[in-house]
Amino acid sequence: MAIIVDKEQKRKNIALACKEVILENSIRNLSISKLADAAGIGKGTIYEYFENKEDIVFEIVNIMMQKYNEKKKKKLLSVTSTREKVIIFLSFFYTKEESELLQIYKEFVSISLSNPNLSMIDFQEKCSQSYYLWFCSIIESGIEKGELIEDSKALVKGLYSIGEGMFVRNATSNDTALLKKDINEFIDAIFKLIEVK
Repeated sequence: MAIIVDKEQKRKNIALACKEVILENSIRNLSISKLADAAGIGKGTIYEYFENKEDIVFEIVNIMMQKYNEKKKKKLLSVTSTREKVIIFLSFFYTKEESELLQIYKEFVSISLSNPNLSMIDFQEKCSQSYYLWFCSIIESGIEKGELIEDSKALVKGLYSIGEGMFVRNATSNDTALLKKDINEFIDAIFKLIEVK
């Protein structure tokens, strides 16, 4: 009887087996052979599941973001104020507990900026849209609960984009403490304007 291989699961397993070596080195410093060794498979097998080494980073980001989103949902349910929810939402950019995800995400952003392919662009657009809508729902909920003024809706895209921009700016320095301070000061300043008095 032929063995049936779950190709999607095999792809995930290979990617996750490569995660540590990618975290220890930049993807730019790794060869497919080194990644195959880390996964305990042949170089040819890598090419059965991935177009290139950047595609492996893409898969790892995908897997890790799904897990992170589940954690974030639970954290958001654990707080009641909109301000706390916004802080939790934007903490992705500086949280130490997700340092591996942030490191892999930085690799992904670097690849996306320097050598994008259609699937990465599509993934980034879908993620961005999904997170933006999620962030919108937090602000809209705050308005419905009477915590925020109605005009807060007009600031959602800017708030979201500034969080992303601060992360990209900080990506070169890796000073998460400064990034956390900057984001939280920004949130405090904005909430002074949009919170119902």
